[in-house]
Amino acid sequence: MVVSRTPPSPPGTPSTVRVRLRTLALLEAGNIPFQAWIWFGLVGLPTTAPNLVGFALVAALLVQGALYWAAKLRQLRERGALPGVRAFQIARATDVPVLVAGLTFTGCAVAADPGRGSWPGLLFALFAVLEYVNYFHVQLMHDTAADLRRLLTTGPRRSHLARDLARRRRR
Repeated sequence: MVVSRTPPSPPGTPSTVRVRLRTLALLEAGNIPFQAWIWFGLVGLPTTAPNLVGFALVAALLVQGALYWAAKLRQLRERGALPGVRAFQIARATDVPVLVAGLTFTGCAVAADPGRGSWPGLLFALFAVLEYVNYFHVQLMHDTAADLRRLLTTGPRRSHLARDLARRRRR
């Protein structure tokens, strides 16, 4: 029996973009329980306040990322404005003091009692800051060949969400 296969769509076509956006949304959301299982289950990090605060910061940014990619997918389907753009504007502003508070808390915990009960929390908090920059300012994640080529030829570029928010401000 011969099975006919449809050739894959070329990169950048609507179907491949939809698949990519759906994958990004699912991976961002799925990373939260997966990372919790790895760090607190397999690795056995203690569930201290600093570790949980740092992890919560990362989880919050991953939720925002998942929501953005889902909104971007919906925008592509409906060919309209980015859904929830106001919520992303609010998140961009409110994330900063929350991240500063989390970094301060986890940093003080490391200073007071360094070890497995505090260092991972500070590292999680620092990673949350990187996620914030990646979503709201400069694209730090380069996981495709096209992204890497663009980075090497033109340098860093504004993140997709930053560009969407800038378009909204211009209107």
